[in-house]
Amino acid sequence: MMYFSVENGRLTVREAGEIIQIEAWGTDALRVRATKNYALSGRDQGILPVDSKGEAVVEEKKATYTNGRLSVCVEGQMHLTFYRDGEKILREYANPYAPAIRIAARDYKPVGGSDYAIKARFESNAGEKLYGMGQYQQPELELKGNVMELAPKNAQISIPFYISNLGYGFLWNNPAIGEVSFGKNMTEWTANRSEEIDYWITVGDTPKDLLKNYTEVTGRAPEFPENLMGLWQCKLRYRTQDEVLEVAREYHRRGLPLDCIVIDYYHWCHDGDWCFDPEFWPDPTAMVKELKSMGTRCMVSVWPTVEDRSVNYKEIHNKGLLTYAMRGEPGGIFGKAFYDATNSEARKLIWTKVKENYYDHGVDMYWLDCSEPEYLPADFDHYRYSVGPAEKTAGLYPLSHVRAFYEGQMAVGQPDIANLSRCAWVGAQRYAAVLWSGDIKSTFETLRAQVCAGLNIGMAGIPWWTTDTAGFIGNVEDPTYNELLVRWFQFSTFSPVLRLHGYLGPYGKFPRLSNKRHSGGFANTAQPHELWSHGEEVYEILKKYLFIRVDLKDYIKKLMEEASENGSPLLRTMFYEFPNDAKCWDLQDQYMFGDRYLVAPVMYEGMREREVYLPEGSWKDIHTDEIVAGGQTILAAAPLEIIPVYEKL
Repeated sequence: MMYFSVENGRLTVREAGEIIQIEAWGTDALRVRATKNYALSGRDQGILPVDSKGEAVVEEKKATYTNGRLSVCVEGQMHLTFYRDGEKILREYANPYAPAIRIAARDYKPVGGSDYAIKARFESNAGEKLYGMGQYQQPELELKGNVMELAPKNAQISIPFYISNLGYGFLWNNPAIGEVSFGKNMTEWTANRSEEIDYWITVGDTPKDLLKNYTEVTGRAPEFPENLMGLWQCKLRYRTQDEVLEVAREYHRRGLPLDCIVIDYYHWCHDGDWCFDPEFWPDPTAMVKELKSMGTRCMVSVWPTVEDRSVNYKEIHNKGLLTYAMRGEPGGIFGKAFYDATNSEARKLIWTKVKENYYDHGVDMYWLDCSEPEYLPADFDHYRYSVGPAEKTAGLYPLSHVRAFYEGQMAVGQPDIANLSRCAWVGAQRYAAVLWSGDIKSTFETLRAQVCAGLNIGMAGIPWWTTDTAGFIGNVEDPTYNELLVRWFQFSTFSPVLRLHGYLGPYGKFPRLSNKRHSGGFANTAQPHELWSHGEEVYEILKKYLFIRVDLKDYIKKLMEEASENGSPLLRTMFYEFPNDAKCWDLQDQYMFGDRYLVAPVMYEGMREREVYLPEGSWKDIHTDEIVAGGQTILAAAPLEIIPVYEKL
């Protein structure tokens, strides 16, 4: 028999050793937590406290709890059913055909202490479409039928929030390693190690309403710096101060605006030094000063790895500020240990080193590479953080890592913060994180996956996102490479951040600058990747789109302001702007850049025309100024120098 109680605005239900707690949490939203422990943990995880008030109605055998347009009914054997304006939208799983099978809606398998391997199951709604969940490398935008790993990895950013075409959004508020299966028969969430089930749900009329409600409780991106809305130049890797300055000077000589230039990894001697190798970077202050005189900001790569030869290792190790292996030696990338970003003292320590060795020289942007962190192999049960086993808390590491830098920069009064991170979790947008899609291949297939990835991460609350334009792992002698670069750069022009980067072969053509293993001149470099590096025809096209990007600056600023105000992404699914157009819910090869521009990227080798669906209204081809009526699918010309883009009138 269920026992109900209402205290401090929360509804608590108890039966057979299980506790369920339901409370209002934001606009038209509820948070649900459940455990078989004696009490809930009290942790907020990815969401922020908000001032909300719900209403509970308790009867003999059931209870209803309501916050605005969302209500939940608890009945039967503690089964929960959610309603939007009285209409059912989601229900916990209960097999109506053969209850003797005993598939529980909430399943707890003890794994030691107060932790469980947890499953939460929900009935699948026929015809439902799901979007969001962060960034996954797959060619599907709509997620129904997918099985998705919940784990932070290179090129994979798990942010377990989705929106449904039925008018609700759902957050699995659990940072544990796990999995979600959006099956035809049920949806099943799994956490390999956790104390409790914890999820949040909201309702609204449109996807924009759902993103607004979601970012109300997870935070919104701050104001994006105006001086970073143009081109970011990067490659693996500029090896010296002179190389960086020569590239920036060449941009300046050619009259090409360059907002940011990036200094990649191994400009240091040892992992964890968090400073320039003075042999190859003798005067970073003068370097940054000259870059700023040309209108270019400087970003440096800062890895979380700490080598035992590092000048900082002894201090970090002795203070207990490293992540530690549960058995044997750590197996992180290159066999290095990681600082523990979940530890507040460790976050303060890394910022202290970064401030002294970079910020005080004028470097005020940080590339947080390897921020998952990258374990090889990805045995999360092998590692432990200050907040608990990595298998239980993995999502909190990348979130805490971006937080370390954001809070450090805020503390010194920096007003224009934007840091690049390879990974994140729920709420990273509030820490000025620009995410990118990791170490991906240079292929047209990969480009198609990036469009889906960018759209879905936007639906998961992340408005600042970018890619390695033309992919990370490529070869400039591949006969398809130049075409791929042009098509990808066109896509990047109409993306939140326009950024060049790549580890381009053929390799081995550049001799090392030093034979000393621990030297900023020892690590290798790859082929050039500046606008002019790939031939005159490519250069002229890329230059054209760079200036299109510059002309869009005022518009991009407006979109960034909207992201800060209501959580809207810049890269928007078609249904985000046209939720009442059923066809828009099925389109994944075109998108809206904000509310004005419909973008149809060219994502196949040799393609010189493509179909484009124009919703109702009037549209202007930005290349020809031709006015085209909406409500139809057209065949758009797409010669190499053209990406079909239509402005909504």
